[in-house]
Amino acid sequence: MRVHVVGAGLAGLSAAVALAARGIPVELSEAAAQAGGRCRSYHDAQLGMVIDNGNHLVLSGNAAVGRYLRAIGAEDRLTGPPRPEFHFRDLRGGEAWTIRPNEGPLPWWVLHPGRRVPGTQPRDYLALAALTRRHPGKRIGEVLACRGPLWDRLLRPFLVAALNTAPEEGSADLAGAVLRETLARGGRASLPRIATPSLAAAFVDPALERLRQAGATVRMGRRLRGLELAEGRVTALVFADGTVPLAPGDALVLAVPPWVARDLLPGLTAPDSFRAILNAHFRIAPPPGATEMVGLIGGTAEWVFAFPDRLSVTVSAADHLLDMEIDTLTARLWHDVAVTHGLAGPPPPCRIVKEKRATFAATPGQEARRPGARTAWRNLFLAGDWIATGLPATIEGALRAGETAAALALSPAHPLARQPALAEAAP
Repeated sequence: MRVHVVGAGLAGLSAAVALAARGIPVELSEAAAQAGGRCRSYHDAQLGMVIDNGNHLVLSGNAAVGRYLRAIGAEDRLTGPPRPEFHFRDLRGGEAWTIRPNEGPLPWWVLHPGRRVPGTQPRDYLALAALTRRHPGKRIGEVLACRGPLWDRLLRPFLVAALNTAPEEGSADLAGAVLRETLARGGRASLPRIATPSLAAAFVDPALERLRQAGATVRMGRRLRGLELAEGRVTALVFADGTVPLAPGDALVLAVPPWVARDLLPGLTAPDSFRAILNAHFRIAPPPGATEMVGLIGGTAEWVFAFPDRLSVTVSAADHLLDMEIDTLTARLWHDVAVTHGLAGPPPPCRIVKEKRATFAATPGQEARRPGARTAWRNLFLAGDWIATGLPATIEGALRAGETAAALALSPAHPLARQPALAEAAP
């Protein structure tokens, strides 16, 4: 048996690592010149430094992230504060505050004015409990009153980052799934974690090395042009450099973006509406003692990250910024960064990275279009943050999708294959 994994983003890497760890011959093919998909790092000639394509935050409650990093020997590549603390600043009035959830699941922190959002009362936090319940097919705006200090100063920034969609129109079920696995479990599951020193060093390079050690074949710059299908299975992969037949026992994990999957599998129902993410990297060392991550209210920037050699900005659901003139956009983002960290002067050298189709729109309508990992072809399985993981398009969702595709691709006799598929499991 051999498993072909097409797509070396995090879902494909997750599937390949899980299969190789169990002694299955794996051939990993990626159309791009490097692995990682949207979670990639590269040397930017304009800035003269290595930067990440985007600033990706995970939380300590992300179980698949932990499993994956242990499997590739990179548990030490995530860093963050020792306590669950989230710093915010309102650029309109200059007010700053820090949310400090307590470690356990009983949320006594909402009773303490110094730990909760300024201007809120303990009863306001019942909105969190309401959102953690199931609300099939409903928008967040149908479940919560999307107004008030708690919404403006915590829930909205948290949810737009998690869903990459205007939260008023976002899926209440997807938002609830994120909350149930993080904030609702207490501070121990809500510790913010950032890849160090880069996304590639944490999630990509150790995985590729582990695959090579296991004897897997890894091929970059290899584009899949088509699939040959017959008698209910994939019989051959048509790459740009030639056709590869599949033996009767072989399997395919297709870990490509949804628009590519639809081209390869006509008739596939998959998300078809997407939202952008914008990141900006300023080549300037942060001031001494700078907070590692600050959420901003009332500005253009939404989150500011302080790395040792740069200050970086992330804006989710950023479609409204894509056509803005670069100098204007740079100036607006730098203004927010400068106010946050008490800096002066013109913008330092900057690289703006626009991901136009960063994630599917996390609305109820798009959620209904997400397919399961199984397909109509018995040896073809889907992986990606866009399939039915029960989570929005996140690193955690991508890694879970890879785990499930690997389980389905294995022999039924293998213990991993007896785990339920994502389409069948409760999120």
